[in-house]
Amino acid sequence: MSIGILGSGALGSNVARALAKSGLSAIISNRSGPESLSDLVKELGPTITAGTLEQAAQADIVLVAVPWLAIESLLGSLPAWNNRIVIDGTNPVLFLDPNSADAKDPTNPLAAYGIKAIDLGGKSSSSVVRDLVPGARVVKAFNHLDVAVLPEPEVSGGKRTLFYSGDDAAAKAEVRSLLEACGYFAVDLGSLDTGGRLMELPFGALATHNLIKI
Repeated sequence: MSIGILGSGALGSNVARALAKSGLSAIISNRSGPESLSDLVKELGPTITAGTLEQAAQADIVLVAVPWLAIESLLGSLPAWNNRIVIDGTNPVLFLDPNSADAKDPTNPLAAYGIKAIDLGGKSSSSVVRDLVPGARVVKAFNHLDVAVLPEPEVSGGKRTLFYSGDDAAAKAEVRSLLEACGYFAVDLGSLDTGGRLMELPFGALATHNLIKI
């Protein structure tokens, strides 16, 4: 089962670290091209290679790990998905420049955390992503925790809990196996619309819950 990562920022690189730590192979990519990832892949070791976005998107399981504002243009530029699995690791938030007026907006309760919620008109983020990847089987995962903890699935004598949700049972089973292979304790939150909302930052009831299975 091949793995591709679209995006090499905080989420993509830390998921790559978790995969590398478990000896799992993946292709990581970004808009700047493979050459820009030379230092990262050197750090991660031989199981993680750099590729183009198109190469990463051809994997059996593809993690979308880009900022929300980039997903439409990115996903719209890629070839047909042909029933492959897409892991939606995104959240509908805008990361604020600390020196911007938005970062000091008294009407934004999240400004102190450096983010602003993006209004999706009542939709869940995964329903938006699902519409952008026709033909794919979408599973939500890797989005509800501080990305800095992802490379450490085992902590305090137990396993870090990662939630996932989706509508395709076989796709969810593949993603569960991947999460467990990385060392996480995987918890199924049900359908994409129901579970996705529960784990979606910034307002999901289970967002940011850093649970450890002892």
